[in-house]
Amino acid sequence: MATMRDVAAHAGVSPKTVSRVLRNEGYVRDEVRARVQASVRELHYVPNVLAVSFRAGRESAIGVAVPDISDPFFAQIIHAVEAVAVARHTGVIVTSLGNDAGHEQEAVENLLKRQIAGLIACPVGPDQSYLRPWQERTAMVFVDRAPGKLVADSVIEDDAGGGREATAHLLANGHRRIAFVGDAYRFPTTALRLQGYREALATAEVDADEQLVYLGETDGEAFEAALRRWQQLASPPTAIFSSNARCSLDAVPALQRIGWSGVELVSFGDFPMAGSLTPPVTVIDQDPGEVGRFAAERLFLRIDQPDRRLRRKTVLPVRLVDRGAAARLTTA
Repeated sequence: MATMRDVAAHAGVSPKTVSRVLRNEGYVRDEVRARVQASVRELHYVPNVLAVSFRAGRESAIGVAVPDISDPFFAQIIHAVEAVAVARHTGVIVTSLGNDAGHEQEAVENLLKRQIAGLIACPVGPDQSYLRPWQERTAMVFVDRAPGKLVADSVIEDDAGGGREATAHLLANGHRRIAFVGDAYRFPTTALRLQGYREALATAEVDADEQLVYLGETDGEAFEAALRRWQQLASPPTAIFSSNARCSLDAVPALQRIGWSGVELVSFGDFPMAGSLTPPVTVIDQDPGEVGRFAAERLFLRIDQPDRRLRRKTVLPVRLVDRGAAARLTTA
């Protein structure tokens, strides 16, 4: 990995000048500043602000970067990571990335520039190659979505399998017109769950109707308009498979607002009050706590054994929680 002296030699300046440019100090000519910055980019130089080592016994922290810390799924991951970190007497620094891929690199690198020994992150964009220079100094584990254009440890769930199981459950309940709701196809989780949905329909020899697939924001008028279109079809859907808890939380009140009852909903991911609704919502249980615990333990293994080269993609199983079965027994 490039050093400050390498950058200085490449730019034809002194290491002190490189340091001034990196700290954005004055007294550096614009032409020299531009030359140093070009060398930093070309050599993929990362400032040595991460010289914190567990082996040296010094205080340190790990970072967690997720799309939304208020999302129940990611909140539980963070809680599980913190529990593992506390046992290691390690702090946790958390940041929200949002869903704007263009903001991801800046937010993650701002976190990495702090004194963290490891990073647990959920990618937002499709390309995490910008992390390669950091990877030589900082242990990394990705959760929920594997990174793009970067070889790294990841802990994901069986998204396609869960999509198949959810759709097969609805088919077993007699539904043949099943809609799919997903918030963004660019996320691999949504794509894999949609894949599982289509595979289950194909296995049951039920024609997939692409007009019953909604991909987009679910917290606005566009989603409600899509529901109304489905409701007015000659053969409207009788069930909906929602690809995540956030979509499900939007779908329940939207269905109520348009007065559409009797639609069975299955959610990939549990959400508050899902079991208390009438009828209760069957879910694919993701167990985000297990995702967070596994990711944290893998991260600390990487920190303790930095020479381990083999990086693994771990797929954790999911399971169907059939809350409709209890309701059927109650009314039988």
